[in-house]
Amino acid sequence: MFAKAFRVKSNTAIKGSDRRKLRADVTAVFPTLGTDQVSELVPGKEELNIVKLYAHRGDAVAVYVSGGNPILFELEKNLYPTVYTLWSYPDLLPTFTTWPLVLEKLVGGADLMLPGLVVPPAGLPQVQKGDLCAIALVGNRAPVAIGVATMSTAEMLASGLKGKGFSVLHTYQDHLWRSGDKSSPPSIAPLALDPPDLSEEKGSVQADATLQGDMRHLALEGEEEEDEEVQQMCGEKSQSEATEDPSVGGLNPDPTDSKTLQEQMDELLQRCFLHALKCRVKKADLPLLTSTLLGSHMFSCCPEGRQLDIKKSSYKKLSKFLQHMQQEQIIQVKELSKGVESIVAVDWKHPRKGSVLQGSEVRTIVINYAKKNDLVDADNKNLVKLDPILCDCILEKNEQHAVVKLPWDSLLSRCLEKLQPAYQVTFPGQEPIVKKGKIGPIDITLAQRASNKKVTVVRNLEAYGLDPCSVAAILQQRCQASTTITPAPGAKDSLQVQIQGNQVHHIGRLLLASVLQMRKLRFSTLCCGIQLLNVQLGSELCDSVRLHSRGSFYQS
Repeated sequence: MFAKAFRVKSNTAIKGSDRRKLRADVTAVFPTLGTDQVSELVPGKEELNIVKLYAHRGDAVAVYVSGGNPILFELEKNLYPTVYTLWSYPDLLPTFTTWPLVLEKLVGGADLMLPGLVVPPAGLPQVQKGDLCAIALVGNRAPVAIGVATMSTAEMLASGLKGKGFSVLHTYQDHLWRSGDKSSPPSIAPLALDPPDLSEEKGSVQADATLQGDMRHLALEGEEEEDEEVQQMCGEKSQSEATEDPSVGGLNPDPTDSKTLQEQMDELLQRCFLHALKCRVKKADLPLLTSTLLGSHMFSCCPEGRQLDIKKSSYKKLSKFLQHMQQEQIIQVKELSKGVESIVAVDWKHPRKGSVLQGSEVRTIVINYAKKNDLVDADNKNLVKLDPILCDCILEKNEQHAVVKLPWDSLLSRCLEKLQPAYQVTFPGQEPIVKKGKIGPIDITLAQRASNKKVTVVRNLEAYGLDPCSVAAILQQRCQASTTITPAPGAKDSLQVQIQGNQVHHIGRLLLASVLQMRKLRFSTLCCGIQLLNVQLGSELCDSVRLHSRGSFYQS
């Protein structure tokens, strides 16, 4: 409803009698709130305004504002809390959980589909059709959206968790949230759950096979799983239990890892930061509030099963971490307004922001990711179920809710097509050179000039580390013909060598035999159909052209 800007009609202060009426309405709609909590939500003496506005679709909405933040809004005589209110009272509404990647879709105006729900071990909250519900993200009970259930919990389970589950009215980061102080959701730990009594649940496993089978990291298929797999799912540790376990600390450390928890959190923090800059933040987003970078981008880049907590790192505060990143010249941070820092510049070409992988490495990473996250279909090993990360990486918008499985060959080819090609060449005694696009060959062509004169033109020498002026001097002596150096048409900062007469075959043999001593070693096909040519420069071998990748799911 508030995905786009709204138009304000009026903004007036609320009188004492209207405040009392509002308190009575809040008590009636939210009976779980005590008298003191209602008085705290609707203060008696502090400033309280009612803002009447029109949403972008024409809906008339009344918004109650206290302390500069919208706390409630009224639509068609129904009262709803905002995310600011739910952050103070997180248990006010029945809460359903989804994944951080889904939040972007909700902010854009999409409703929450049932395949995006995360089913906790205790099961889904019991609601009826039309009930008001809160939506939170995995690992944090602070709600990020408010919506109305389109079906009851029983109907959700009966449908196999398919279809639309909630009509979303308001979200964190929408325009209603922006009308407040734009604070980020607080970190509220999930409720600790007692371990289930397996002896009591043993007889009910088959009856709830669909529900238990959906206790995956994301259930997209909604199909009933085999009993053996159900038992395995029931035995897995929940996300909330992992978060509450002090031995884990949200990091799930490897027993063989010698790093301390603080070092692991430092590593996770840098990884989420670089991943956010590479895959989520765009130039058009700058200047970007540092709080927005953390809440909207870095948290959503945290790998599954791990929780980003800056207080457990050596930096303790986001500002100190960003200062360190500024010292490494990755970003530039400025205080555009008093007490509010923003990222104003990013070095998009910084070496720490990129990864270089060969096509075979990408295939291995995708295969290992699918197996590690149990995405291989149990009935057909040739099919892979798509989780939110894979959906976000390889599916088009119109496929998000239609495609839930892909064959291995289609999955791998789609992954490779989404990556950006580049090439890397290493010369003796020099640092490797990585450039986007495809490396072209040295181009030798015959051209005709005035008076039917023919000249031979040589282009793209710089790509192979050759100085056009030096090559022109050698060719002039060997070919016994005049040479000139001119800018190459259509190529920025590139020169071409022009030699008098038809010297194509002579120059070709000369380059192979004398200048480069170049011999063809092998061709191999990598991502996006790039063919690679390894050439020998003197006695040194050029590195294979590799792929500069920008995907999100293969990060190590």
